[in-house]
Amino acid sequence: MSGVDGEDTGRGDAGRGDTSRQDADGRSFGRRRPVLFWTGTAMVTAGVVLHLPMYIQARDMKYHMAGMKMDASMVTGMVLIVAGLLAAGYGLLPRRADYGRAAGLRVRALDDAPLGATHVGLLLVLAAAVTIDVMKPTSLAFVVPGFAKEYGLKTALNPHGSHPAALLPLFGITGTVLGSLIWGWLGDRMGRRAAMLLAGVLFVGTSICGTMPGYKLNLLMCFIMGLGAGGMLPVAFTLLSETIPARHRGWLMVLIGGDIAGAYVLTSWASESLTPTYSWRVLWLLGLPTGLLFILLTRWIPESPRFLLAVGKEDEARRVLKRYGAEIVPIETSELAVEKDVKAGYAQLLRSPFLGLTLVLALVGGGIGLVLYGFQLWLPTNLRHLGYTGVTADRVLRDSSLIGFPLNLLVAYLYHRSSRWTLIGLSAVVAAALLGFVAMGDSVADDKAVLRVLLVVPIWGASSVVAVLSAYGAEVYPTRIRSRGSGLAAGMTKAGGVLVIAMVVSAVAVPSVRTTALLGAVPLALAVVLAIAVAIETRHRRLEDITGAELGAESAPV
Repeated sequence: MSGVDGEDTGRGDAGRGDTSRQDADGRSFGRRRPVLFWTGTAMVTAGVVLHLPMYIQARDMKYHMAGMKMDASMVTGMVLIVAGLLAAGYGLLPRRADYGRAAGLRVRALDDAPLGATHVGLLLVLAAAVTIDVMKPTSLAFVVPGFAKEYGLKTALNPHGSHPAALLPLFGITGTVLGSLIWGWLGDRMGRRAAMLLAGVLFVGTSICGTMPGYKLNLLMCFIMGLGAGGMLPVAFTLLSETIPARHRGWLMVLIGGDIAGAYVLTSWASESLTPTYSWRVLWLLGLPTGLLFILLTRWIPESPRFLLAVGKEDEARRVLKRYGAEIVPIETSELAVEKDVKAGYAQLLRSPFLGLTLVLALVGGGIGLVLYGFQLWLPTNLRHLGYTGVTADRVLRDSSLIGFPLNLLVAYLYHRSSRWTLIGLSAVVAAALLGFVAMGDSVADDKAVLRVLLVVPIWGASSVVAVLSAYGAEVYPTRIRSRGSGLAAGMTKAGGVLVIAMVVSAVAVPSVRTTALLGAVPLALAVVLAIAVAIETRHRRLEDITGAELGAESAPV
């Protein structure tokens, strides 16, 4: 099986604890510490399980835990979770990387390789990872009504509550912004696969948000949960971009990203089916089984061979490439040599020639974030305010998600034809649909059939824009900063959410359907105009060719 390095470890490397190897120059490259990682993961899992007795004890009170005092089991569990997270993170951290040692190597064969079983397995596992990841922030929309009711918080239906209910999503989405940036750095520092594993462990640990009795503890845990949720998506897309052959890369990444809509379907189903019996808390507790499932599925996720080459781990890269039916070919000048002057840091994203692209990703991401966390986040609450019951509102949203789900295939095909114009055109369509809601206002709720149809575009379209943006952001940056670039793009989709939720907190009440639609439509339309000016085409181009063109250089010859 695979160890935490994401390579074949039939020789027993994964079970030897802290090991190292020497390269030809005698320099030591420390391996990870798999025993420490798995021990930490077990500690985190045990800590979560110790939180469940209090939740079960509250069954007769319909799982109403507000005001309950934390017992000794819960306190012990929290200590285990913190210690386990530290142990797991340290176990994944490599000792050093050596950028620039890929001279004389070529990875073109990876782009020429046919899609094989390893590619298919990677796609399936990462599709599950994206779904599990997106279910976290998506759950906020369905958690807020029950959370606000249990703690007597201030909402449109309860204007005399104690604190604004919007503080919960504000803490959670703020966590995702920071998480995208932190995990972008971790993906370039410890590796794509290792960063994803750490996010999976954090998913497990923060599922205890569903058992927190105190209001402030819920805010804290929701923030920490956001750190992990914000990090998984950009790193997953970075890994996909570096392993899928160029001719298939774009449409497959968008297709996987389209599973964001699938996460909305699953979350709305879980809310409709489980929360009436187990309360809103069960949506957070689902992080335990889904997080463990993801960690187990990472057995089928190899590390990115491009990343391994970039940090000087040629032997590991060769082993991974064999699994993809490709190999490293010696040449006079490495294809990765074009990146020799690229600095490893976020500041590089704001320098020429990447500044224009960074602004495009930031503006489109910020605009769609206002849609996701302004318009979509408050839809369940707004529909209840317009006369829909909780279950009916959830069903309307689920049905709209299902109607739009097949359209992901169309978006994937369009991206395959032109990445640039798909990003621009899809963003424009979402902006136009939102302006339709602005025009109709609250009257849109008078006809359920019309409402379902109109909701298809912002629910499906917004998630599709995120998928396209994630794919595009993972293609336009060099290997050394690709994870950071993806993280920045993902972070901006959440930053728009922080802005609109902060506005909700300041105004105390939830904005109407018309207001939330307008907040998303205007900046998204402006972002489209700017994208037309500076966005580049990535269709069927190898990552090294894209970077070479941006830097005014040519990648290695065939």
